[in-house]
Amino acid sequence: MNPDPLAEWLERLRRAIASGTLVKVTLGAPREAAASLRNVYVRPVNLLAGPRLSFCYRHRTHDITKNLEPEPAVSRVAELLGPEFGSAHLFTTEAEFEWQWPVGGVPRFLRHGRPPVGQPPTAHDRPRSRQIPVTAPWLEALGVTNAGGQVRTGMAGKYRQIHRSVEILSHNLAAVPRPTGAPFRLVDMGCGKGYLTFAAFEWLRREGFVPLEVVGLELRPHLVESANRLARQLGFEGLQFRTGSIADAALERVDVLVALHACDTATDDALAQGIRADAKLLLAAPCCHKELRPQLQSPPVLARALQHGIFRERQAEFVTDALRAGLLEWAGYDTRVFEFVSTEHTAKNLMIAAAKRSNVRDPEVLARGVRELAGFYGIASQRLARHLGFELKPGPDAA
Repeated sequence: MNPDPLAEWLERLRRAIASGTLVKVTLGAPREAAASLRNVYVRPVNLLAGPRLSFCYRHRTHDITKNLEPEPAVSRVAELLGPEFGSAHLFTTEAEFEWQWPVGGVPRFLRHGRPPVGQPPTAHDRPRSRQIPVTAPWLEALGVTNAGGQVRTGMAGKYRQIHRSVEILSHNLAAVPRPTGAPFRLVDMGCGKGYLTFAAFEWLRREGFVPLEVVGLELRPHLVESANRLARQLGFEGLQFRTGSIADAALERVDVLVALHACDTATDDALAQGIRADAKLLLAAPCCHKELRPQLQSPPVLARALQHGIFRERQAEFVTDALRAGLLEWAGYDTRVFEFVSTEHTAKNLMIAAAKRSNVRDPEVLARGVRELAGFYGIASQRLARHLGFELKPGPDAA
């Protein structure tokens, strides 16, 4: 009897891991069950805790990385093959092994004779191609890199966040129409020293978004002054920084509005400003979810669990951002919520991406979902809802 093709392929994977000959694994031909997942890449890495297999889940708009020990990693690959992916390639230093299960066909195992493949680097933070080059002069001026073009000690996480934010921007801009007869406008609310503002301007200009206007809004005048001085030194015409609060900003037409780590309800202020300015894309990374904690009522089934402060804190974060996502959907935006960087770099790693919707959805259905969630947790008031004139408590005159 012929051996099971998948079992044979998985055994080859186990042997490659055990012998140290594994180069990489790629999973492709996604099924419908994979949803937005396009493919998965697996490679060996050496961490302080020992050897691991690093999984990179490639979605349409973002990547997620998870590290697993060898045997759980093999089990995870086995779970993905069949239900979510129809092909797998195993590359070792000696050969390539392929598993296929075409739609409507039968599974099969193939071995491809290939010249030996060199063992790749297994360092966890191996060099990557970046949207923003490490040699960008503004990175040095802002203290991210040194004069030699190397990331400074303690700034590696910041550099990754800058790159990842630009990567997310680039993915989401595919759905944003460019204005005709007017500059492409991006506003960075609460921009701080301007890390992302400079990065977005450089990337947009390089990608041909001209004429271009990028504005960084910041409450602290000394940061605004230094950022404007640097923009002038670099000749970044079209990039400017302004002093002001998010809530009081007077915005005209905006194509993209960004708010990374605006504290507590400042995120709601930024989202509301973007909606009023008819922004085609909103990108927000919320921070410090304090507003709803005093209102949060424990549903009976969760009462004992939510006695613990850490659970109550995380529940407040979940409810706040879930309400924001629901309100954005009601306001006419297709909304996604996902991790944008690893928790090892920042615990505030949630990203809300909302693109102006072209199709029509029933606002009453969307409103009902928001109110049901608010009612479940006893939430009567939330800042973004107030900005939008949305009554969280159902009633005959509700929006």
